Amino acid sequence: MRSIDEYGPYQLYKILFAGCAVVALSLVVYAHGNEEGSAKITLGETHVSIDFRRPMLKGRDLMKMIHPGDLWRLGADVPTTLESDGDLDFGGTRVPKGKYVLLARYPEPGKWTLVVSSKDRNHYEPSAKIAEIPLEVQQAPDSVEAMNITLVNGGAGAVIEISWGTSRLRGSFTAAK
Repeated sequence: MRSIDEYGPYQLYKILFAGCAVVALSLVVYAHGNEEGSAKITLGETHVSIDFRRPMLKGRDLMKMIHPGDLWRLGADVPTTLESDGDLDFGGTRVPKGKYVLLARYPEPGKWTLVVSSKDRNHYEPSAKIAEIPLEVQQAPDSVEAMNITLVNGGAGAVIEISWGTSRLRGSFTAAK
């Protein structure tokens, strides 16, 4: 290994520049710093997990950030994913075991749907939709600052709840038979 004295000034600048570039790229990747979240549930023998990043409301009005017809990526920084080691049933549509992207569609005021997709929002096309289910929309008296997704047992399957601001979106799915 060479000592620092053996490097010329030009080589030292190259090393310093490369080091700074690595640090800068690391900062860009983690710049948003939104907290990670996850939800897990077991349905019979099927294990289901959802991984997401939790955007903060920061005084914004959710309903002013999204417009009818929009497809929302659910979360921040990276796609929200659903992973299962068994097939699932979303409203009569079989979703094979694997890893998918979860999106939310806002077709019109007061209506939301959950989309299970093979592609993220930036690359979404209609053929990427694996399943889509309606979500029950509720307004809560308390506001949730950091978006959250939970999974709870609900009868024969699971209930997914997405909470942000005063909006609560709920839908259900089951392990496929």
